This record gives sequence, C-alpha cells and structure tokens, in this order.
Amino acid sequence: MNQDEYFSVHAGLTINVEPLADGEHLPDASAFLQEIPPLFRVASECSGLEEGIEHSMGKLAQSDNKLLLDYLQAQNSKINLLLSYILSQQDDPAFRYTTTTFGASRLTFDATQPFTVGNYARVRLFLDKPSAAVYCYAEVMDSREKDNVFEITLKYIRLQEDDQDLLIRAALYVQQKILRQRAQQRTDNQ
Repeated sequence: MNQDEYFSVHAGLTINVEPLADGEHLPDASAFLQEIPPLFRVASECSGLEEGIEHSMGKLAQSDNKLLLDYLQAQNSKINLLLSYILSQQDDPAFRYTTTTFGASRLTFDATQPFTVGNYARVRLFLDKPSAAVYCYAEVMDSREKDNVFEITLKYIRLQEDDQDLLIRAALYVQQKILRQRAQQRTDNQ
C-alpha cells in the first residue's frame, strides 16, 4: 500500500517536532534504526505484544473465566498507565505541538511560525490508544498561513513498519470512537 493511501483522522495528539538544524542530514535507514531511543522501542514492542494477546483474551471472555479476565485486564490497564506516564516524560515542551489531523502517512498541526517546505524534522508522537510513542522523521510538505497561524503538514520519511501499524490502529481507534459518539447522539435524539 502506498503511504498516501492511508486515511487521516481529526484528533489532537501531543507531538514534538524538532526541525533539523542547518547542516544536519536525514539519517539513512540503518542509522535511523540505531538512533531510535530505547524507550520508544520498548513502547512499540509492548503495544505489539498487547495486540497479539487481544485474540486470546477474546477467547477467554467466551469461557467461564470472567474473574481471570477481569484481573488480567486490570493488570494490563496498570501497565498501560505506567507506560503512558513514562512516555510523557519524553515530551519536550520546547518542541510541543498538537495535531489537528494524523494518520499512518502524514500529520498536520498549527504553529505560530512557518516551517520551510522541503526541510526535515525529527518527530515524536505520543499515542493514548494504544499507549505508545512513535519516533520518526518527516518532511515538511506544506506550511500555509491561516487565521494568523501556520498549518503545517508533515509526511513521514523514516518510520518503522511496526510504528506505522501503531498509527493505523490509533487512527482506527479514534474513528471508532467518533462513530460510537455519533450513534449515541442519534439514539439520544430519538
């Protein structure tokens, strides 16, 4: 699937966008993998493990082991809370923004200053569901002024495949949440 084929959702994720300094170059694929901070690797692996056991938990829910399932879900929630807290410590306020849209191929956010189209940036995305963080590089595709702010569009250039899957799952989670809210509003209005 071509990266441009992924859909985006309107949602506010906390991100860090650090434009590369003059003379700093986009790392090649192997240098990028070496550069990913260990905590981001751990978060990605934990999220992958969680996805793998969801099917098993579904089977457990169908059996008579409700108490065990409740216990395991509570433990999983505790681990996710702890992981979210630890990941939040990686958020640098100097480079913090909030997305207006995000997906598995690109994101947009508003900034008070323009970004130079064609330049690269180091990006960290902090996800709520699943509890994870993504470390990647992106290229500035657009920087247009709109109502005294600049709407910046970044396209991911260096992104691990597992992290792209995380972004797909996060976008689907947001989309499902929006659909549930709309269904609830229709029910409430009847």
